[in-house]
Amino acid sequence: MMDINEIREYLPHRYPFLLVDRVVELNLGESIVAYKNLTINEPFFDGHFPEQPVFPGVLLVEAMAQASGILGFKTMDKKPADGSIYYFVGSDKLRFKRPCVPGDRVMLHSSIVSEKRGIWKFAVSARVDDTECASATILCADR
Repeated sequence: MMDINEIREYLPHRYPFLLVDRVVELNLGESIVAYKNLTINEPFFDGHFPEQPVFPGVLLVEAMAQASGILGFKTMDKKPADGSIYYFVGSDKLRFKRPCVPGDRVMLHSSIVSEKRGIWKFAVSARVDDTECASATILCADR
């Protein structure tokens, strides 16, 4: 398990773009399960449909990419402080199936599909209460 202090060692993101609150499962070289708690106090809800607030889809994809970044960094035994940076460079087969709203705990799942010459491919999904909200295959590059 990783709390927010350890997560901040592995992700260079900071408020309001740090989108992983906790890691609850980590299998090095294989998979990660993390979560993002959504609260109405977050700034994007003020402008993203104020009458019916919805977590922006691009931020949901970013949250899945950040969970993947933690998995990649931990698997490589590297940190941003070591001079390593992990870029989100692409996505395929992206599907949104259910909106995420304030009060949701969004579970972020990522599994390593492959790694070749510093390009990592992950199968990712986001779920709330066992209902899939989004899924994709994403690419990240270690530079």
